[in-house]
Amino acid sequence: MADNNRPNRYTYEHSGVSIAAGNALVKAIGPLAKSTARPGADAELGGFGGFFDPRAAGYKDPLLVAANDGVGTKVKLAIDHDRHDAIGIDLVAMCVNDLIVQGAEPLFFLDYFATGKLENGVAERVVAGIAEGCKLAGCALIGGETAEMPGMYAAGDYDLAGFCVGAVERGEQLTGDKVAVGDVLLGVASSGVHSNGYSLVRRLAADKGWKLDRPALFDSEVLLIDALIAPTRIYVKSLLPLVRAGKIHALAHITGGGLLENVPRVLPEGLHARIDVGGWEQPRLMAFLQAQGNIEPSEMARTFNCGIGMVLAVAAVDAAGVQADLEAAGETAHVIGAIEPGSRGCTVQGSAEDWAARETWEATHLG
Repeated sequence: MADNNRPNRYTYEHSGVSIAAGNALVKAIGPLAKSTARPGADAELGGFGGFFDPRAAGYKDPLLVAANDGVGTKVKLAIDHDRHDAIGIDLVAMCVNDLIVQGAEPLFFLDYFATGKLENGVAERVVAGIAEGCKLAGCALIGGETAEMPGMYAAGDYDLAGFCVGAVERGEQLTGDKVAVGDVLLGVASSGVHSNGYSLVRRLAADKGWKLDRPALFDSEVLLIDALIAPTRIYVKSLLPLVRAGKIHALAHITGGGLLENVPRVLPEGLHARIDVGGWEQPRLMAFLQAQGNIEPSEMARTFNCGIGMVLAVAAVDAAGVQADLEAAGETAHVIGAIEPGSRGCTVQGSAEDWAARETWEATHLG
């Protein structure tokens, strides 16, 4: 006979958290992590922490450099349009590109995946992208955390954070102290919007009624959503040999703040970066965004990468060789400016035609 007065027995499952689902995810992503193993780390998951041996990686007297970041509201585009497979590459890129600008080789990576209810199919796709990003950067995925937090996120929503540690031999780090008047600025092409400015992108999409599942007006070969969500380019393998060869005086990763705010971060006092927008053709995606939002050139240069994902300061005598090496490594590089005396900062200049959208897309054509 049932005892109606007996209190209910609560479990974690009743609160919306599935320990079994979490364990299943760890088992599923184990091989993904293992595929990122490199000297210094076997990339095994399951412990309370991940080990890395700098000596096994070939370092004698390393300085450790750490970076962490997220992907921002680009994640919302991935969620809304079922584009989970490459968002993990963005997460890795935002961290490892910040390490290479210090001259550091990324060694190992950890991720944090938070959601209201764990959907292993989605989580596995995200982590697969993280593992792919780690392989592109040459670092090991040695750990992470999956947090299932009912009530914190709307159904289907999740967020990401990444943490990466790199190393550079003592005395070989890039600090900007070698930058000098007359240094040439090389701009390495971006792969798209990368991972900044998406709050503005999403606002434009909503206000202008973009049909993201249709071919982009600036490229009929790609859906607009795929053009917008293309993963951030990882520059580590193309830049690290040049850094180690002493050919680069400074590097600036063009993220939030665009060209105007990121380039001055690597300059010493008394030096000014002057960038000429005539040095490269603004990608059609960027021209599309500018036209749709009637965005002023200065706002473009402060919000988006404008087609340049990384800026290098190099000695004038080395510029042609560095540019050729970048091209040989699969990058597209342009001479975009130079270093001159002046207050620490950055001036982006050019004719009105350089920054004007080269084509006009009427909102009425987007329906």
